[in-house]
Parts: sequence; C-alpha cells; structure tokens
Amino acid sequence: MGSHWNSFPLEIIYQIFGWIAFFSWSISFYPQIILNFRRKSVVGLNFDFVVLNLTKHSTYLIYNATLYFSSVVQKQYRDKYGLDEMIPVAANDVAFSIHAVLLTAFTLFQIFIYEGGNQKVSKISLTLVTVAWCAAAVCVFVALPSHSWLWLITVFNTIQVSMTVIKYIPQAFMNFYRKSTEGFSIGNILLDFLGGVTNYGQMATQSIDQGSWVNFYGNIGKTLLSLVSIFFDLLFMVQHYVLYRSKPIHHPSKVEDEANKEALLKSSDLPTSDLP
Repeated sequence: MGSHWNSFPLEIIYQIFGWIAFFSWSISFYPQIILNFRRKSVVGLNFDFVVLNLTKHSTYLIYNATLYFSSVVQKQYRDKYGLDEMIPVAANDVAFSIHAVLLTAFTLFQIFIYEGGNQKVSKISLTLVTVAWCAAAVCVFVALPSHSWLWLITVFNTIQVSMTVIKYIPQAFMNFYRKSTEGFSIGNILLDFLGGVTNYGQMATQSIDQGSWVNFYGNIGKTLLSLVSIFFDLLFMVQHYVLYRSKPIHHPSKVEDEANKEALLKSSDLPTSDLP
C-alpha cells in the first residue's frame, strides 16, 4: 500500500497547483504557434530550441507515463525510497507531457512549411539529440536482464533534465545576437514561468503534508525542470522588457499599400514641365 494524504486541504491545494501548472504549461505552446501562423514565418524562433524541446518532452513523457501507470515501477520506487512514500508523478504531469509532445511536433512542422530566412538546425543540436536517443537505446538493453525499470526511466528523466538545461541556451544567445526578441513569443515565457512556479508549489505542498522532502530528490527531474525553467524565463523577460525593448514594426494594410501605389503611378504620369 502506498502512502495517503494527511491533510485534505493540502491535497486540494496540491491538485489546484498541479492543474494550474498543467494549463499554464500547456497553453504556453499556443502563443508561439499562433505567432508563427499569423506571420507565416518562423524567423526569430530558434530551430535548435524546438528540436531539443521535442526530445526533452518525449523523454519526460516516457518517465511520467511509466512511473504513473506501471505498478512494477511504482513498487521499485517505494522499495528504494520507502514504502510510505507517495509516487511523485501526478495525472497532470502525464497529461502535460502528452500535450507537450504533440504541440512541439506541430511547431517543428511549422518550421518546415513557413519562411525561416537563413536559419537552420545546428549540427551540434542534431548530434546531441542523436547521442541522447542512442544512449537511451543502449540503456534499454542494459536494463532488460535485471528488469531495472526504475533505473531505466531515471535515465530518461536525466536526459530530459539535460535537454531542459540546454534547450534554452540557443534562443537566449540568438536574442542577444539579434538584440531583439521579435519572432519569439513572450506569452510562451510568461505562461511557462507560471507553470514552473506552481509546479514547484505542488511539490512543496506534498512534502509539507508528508513531512518528507524525498519528493524533491526522489523526482529530481521535476525539481530541476521547475528551477531551470524559472531561471531562463526570468532571463527572457529581462531580454524582452528591459534589454531589447522595441516598438512593433508597422506593416501597412492593403488599403494603405494600394493608396501608395496609386500615388506613385500618378507622380510618374506628371509632365516633365511640371517637375521642379
């Protein structure tokens, strides 16, 4: 038998924090997708960020879904951390991961169909992703004989943490190089920040109720996910609102454009004697 909640109010707070994190993180994908659609362009969105993000969310889904649904892995978790410990993955974690993989894949699809300027995925990112999945495949065969499934999903969790740390760096440097955040949605960052804070609050609520901080180091991936996300979100906010503040570029409407063309044509029809 697993552990249970000692306080009903804390359990409710835990659920509220969890679903706020779920909706914040889930909705955070849409501002970028909508921005890409409206501009019919992905210029300003770093391709490495998206590619690394897809691997990050895919490995996180494998970890969350396995630990949440597999009774065998749950038993291995409690054998390691204590029979009274609660499983540190909630339903909202699994729901978020599924949604994140689908939306990140769709953003990658937008990169293929929309104008991207001279941007491309770097060889470094492709190499990192290839190494990560090859390492995961090797670990699957290592875990098979001894059925070390908890160790195996911990490997996937480690990969997602690594990708979380790495994925923001190309976008941050790209903003710095361009001295602009145009094309990169700040709405995504604000919602991601809210998700990180409430995710951390959810874990803290569970720890307070259980009187144990195993929840944090037993699921170090979720802990680091929140802290790293919050750090980079704050960096992007500083870039957008402080360092690289700029007025939106005015794109003339069709009416204005036609009027300008008509004026240009009229001016070209003037007789030379009327010219100064």
